[in-house]
Order: sequence, then structure tokens, then C-alpha cells
Amino acid sequence: SIFYMNLLRIYIFFFQAEDGIRDFCLSRGLGDVYKRQGFHHAKKVEASGFCYINDIVIAILELLQYFVRVLYVDIDVHHGDGVEEAFYTTNRVMTVSFHQFGNDFFPGTGHYSYVGENLGKYHTLNVPLKPGMDDQSFTELFKTIMQKVMDIFQPNVIVMQCGADSLVDDKLGGFNMSTKGHGECVRFMLDFGVPIMLVGGGGYTISNVARCWAYETAVALGKEVEDNLPANDFYEQYGPDYKLHVQPRNNIENLNTKEYLDDLVKITMEHLKLLEAAPGIPFHDVPSRNLMEVEYGVEDLSLIHISEPTRLLSISYAVFCLKKKNIY
Repeated sequence: SIFYMNLLRIYIFFFQAEDGIRDFCLSRGLGDVYKRQGFHHAKKVEASGFCYINDIVIAILELLQYFVRVLYVDIDVHHGDGVEEAFYTTNRVMTVSFHQFGNDFFPGTGHYSYVGENLGKYHTLNVPLKPGMDDQSFTELFKTIMQKVMDIFQPNVIVMQCGADSLVDDKLGGFNMSTKGHGECVRFMLDFGVPIMLVGGGGYTISNVARCWAYETAVALGKEVEDNLPANDFYEQYGPDYKLHVQPRNNIENLNTKEYLDDLVKITMEHLKLLEAAPGIPFHDVPSRNLMEVEYGVEDLSLIHISEPTRLLSISYAVFCLKKKNIY
């Protein structure tokens, strides 16, 4: 279909000419979907992990102007350390990161003992995983933990980093996940009906990144897409099978044993018992810089008529791209 072909074009084009992607989306009738990177490693005082500025932190700061509680969820294979560090001492943002950990895997942080400090204590949740993580293990773990997080924290808005380096055959990651398993996590969060911002992230097997984000954009829009790729300008880059979905490999051992994952769930649930439940979080410490007003002249979010089931899709530098009304 034209919709499907344009998704594939968008995500391969992203890596070749990022500066022109907005015009590319608009010219093909996809103005309500604009997905850019989620540079989750960048710190306040330094670049890190190919990330020179943390657009996720900037977007969350903007969201805090209008929402009391923001939940950040990260399924990149690397720990979302930059976002965690930025909000480590506040109870208005909860960060949850599922990532590979151990044996000096970058960035070396993200042990479950990192839980936040001061007002932010227990508002940081880390789920350190071993290589070989597969769809069934990951999605079961993800759903168990995120259901409990949603029940207790009750966020007003969700920011989800969908790094594609957690897919099988990534050049840097060690997981064994398919596009369907990865996308199931996105679907699960969408089903809560809470406004959600989807951003990209890592991914170093480029054709699989394009596959992943094309599929997850379709998931977010409620569109069904075929596994057989349609002809397009970049068709040869998807060989030899020319399929949308990436399949896990049978010869990769999952080092995350049932006992290890059960222990992780127990530790996580103990931490969540200590988390203050909503609505006990006051609306304070509103960031002073309003990026929407400065960059886009929007003084009041009521102007964009947020209504159920509006979903916030892929914001970069706090650019709101809504299903029913677009602001750039």
C-alpha cells in the first residue's frame, strides 16, 4: 500500500538526510507522524554514546509545564542513563529502563540498586538483563513490571524510547528479539489510553531499524501492514528476504534464566511497594522555560484541543504531533 511504502521510505531516508525528513513526511501525507531520535545518553555537561543533546530530557521538561506526572520508559538495549540522571531527584518523573547489563556493556550503569534520591527515591527503576533476551521473556517481564508501575504511579503522560538495538542481529546489542516482540511493548503501553510520546533511539543494523520503526508507527496508528515489503527506492537494502519482520535466531542462548527473571520481578516489586502512590505528588517545581512558547508561539496547550483518545506521537524538541491536530 502507499501508506506502507511511505513508512519504509521515511525510516531509511532518516539515516540519509535527516534535515529533510519533515518536508518528506509532509509531502507524502504523513504529517501526523514524525519520528526522530531519542538521544538518551547525553548529559547536562557532556555528550555520550553518539548523543550530543538529550532531546528526551528537553521534551519531558516541556511536558512538566502541563502534566503533573511523567513516566519515561526505555526499551533500548542500552541503559537510559542521561534521562535517569536528569530526573534522579524528582518525584514528578519516573524513569524505567530495560537494558543489557554487565561485562562492561555500555554505559556500565543501570543496576537495580539505582533507585533515585531525595524526593525522587524509588522513582528510578532499572531492569538489568543479560544477553540473549527473547520475545517471550522480555514481553512477559515488561508487562508484569509496567502494569504495576502504571497502577501505582498513574502518569498523566508517557514518554517511550523505542531503541531498535534491542533487536536480534544488532551490531552492538546482544538481545534476540523480533520486531513483533519489540512492537508488542509499544502496543501494551498504548492500550493504557494515556497520552504517549514515542521517540526513537539506538539501532546499528540500519535496515532493521527502518523495519522496526515503520512497524511501530503502524502499531501506533492502528494500521495493519503486510510482511512482504512493497517495491520502493530502497528495496535492495531489505534483502535477501524482503520482509518487514525480523525473526529471532534459534542458535542464540538466552542467559536470562527463569530464576534470574523471577528474582528481578521480586526486587522490582519490593521497590515499587516503597513508591509513593498517586495522587500524593504535588504539582511543584514547574520548569521556567516554556519551549512550546519560545519555539512555536503556543502559550496554552488547550489550543491544540487534547481529547480522548488523542495520542501524542514522536515529539522531538517538544514538537507535538497529534493524531487530530498537528503543531510544528
